[in-house]
Amino acid sequence: MKIYNVGIVGFGFIGKVHSYAYENIKYYYPDAPFRAKLFGVCTSKEETAKKAKEKYGIEFTTTDYKELIENPDIEIVDISSPNIYHYQQLVCVIRNKKNVYCEKPIVSTIEEAIQLENQLTKFDKVHQITFHNRFIPATIKTKQLIDNGFLGQPTIFRISYYHSGNLEREKPIGWKQEKGAGVLLDLGSHIIDLVYWFLGEFDEVIGSDMILYPERPTKDGKTVKVEVEDHIVINAKMKNGSVGTVGTIEASKIATGTMDQLKYEIYGTKGAVRFNSEDYNFLEISSLNESGFRKIFTGGNYDESNFPGSKFTSGWIRAHIHSVYNFLDSIHQNKEATPSLYDGIYNMKVIEKIKKSIRTKKWEKI
Repeated sequence: MKIYNVGIVGFGFIGKVHSYAYENIKYYYPDAPFRAKLFGVCTSKEETAKKAKEKYGIEFTTTDYKELIENPDIEIVDISSPNIYHYQQLVCVIRNKKNVYCEKPIVSTIEEAIQLENQLTKFDKVHQITFHNRFIPATIKTKQLIDNGFLGQPTIFRISYYHSGNLEREKPIGWKQEKGAGVLLDLGSHIIDLVYWFLGEFDEVIGSDMILYPERPTKDGKTVKVEVEDHIVINAKMKNGSVGTVGTIEASKIATGTMDQLKYEIYGTKGAVRFNSEDYNFLEISSLNESGFRKIFTGGNYDESNFPGSKFTSGWIRAHIHSVYNFLDSIHQNKEATPSLYDGIYNMKVIEKIKKSIRTKKWEKI
């Protein structure tokens, strides 16, 4: 049994989610010839590092990401820090030749994405980005239906990712708003990737955005100008097929009544499919000989795992577990992982064209 020592940079919410996934591989994939050990954690504060050691039994803790990445006992680096730090941390990982699992969005700017792409040409380790929505049983089934021709030629689509966390005017802004990571980078990156995974490369895009309140308070009580969007709408044309699929992409943090709602509809010449993450365990499908849609149960159906079983319901964190399993399995088999950092870079290229289209108010070619 191969044990891979993992070092996590960043131990906030998403760092703990990734940690949970690594630690539970042994239950969900008991026959896998590998395990992951949470060996090291890097946090921004000494007190947080101390708590990680005491509460979770972490052997190695530090506040210096370089110290963690350079540790010879660590074989896998998991980057779960804010995306404003990803580029410098990824460069350090590449230099130290470590396998890397990186949270989305991959970096903060297109300039960083292009520089990273150049760096990756000399990197021969396994790398994966956390687009965990590819690993929901319902989205896996959707991909299979598209690839198997159930939809025929995809014609139109609609996809949205809605939160409601920015509705309160007096709520202090967080680091994402302060550092320029609006809903396009935060939520939009997820659904742009799903469209790319389902339908292939983008051809051209045009977007429009909205800031609900032009000013908001900071945590120390100051009032500052809001620089990033609360809501974005994108029209997209894809390269697939003789005509190309067209559709809309929406991301929002001002959608009243929603919590973490990811929805999509994809229509084709022979069939259609739709999904709502608030009904996580079901996919709706329809074909030419049907009137309306019928629901099919997708549950916890993963080919590589029989725990707790395909007939049982699944949930949000389960997709993270399967995403991490995919990464570890790729390392163990010494094969390229998907989605890779290159997929994250392509995602940033699409996002940059969307930003440009908002400025120019014109369609932009990818």
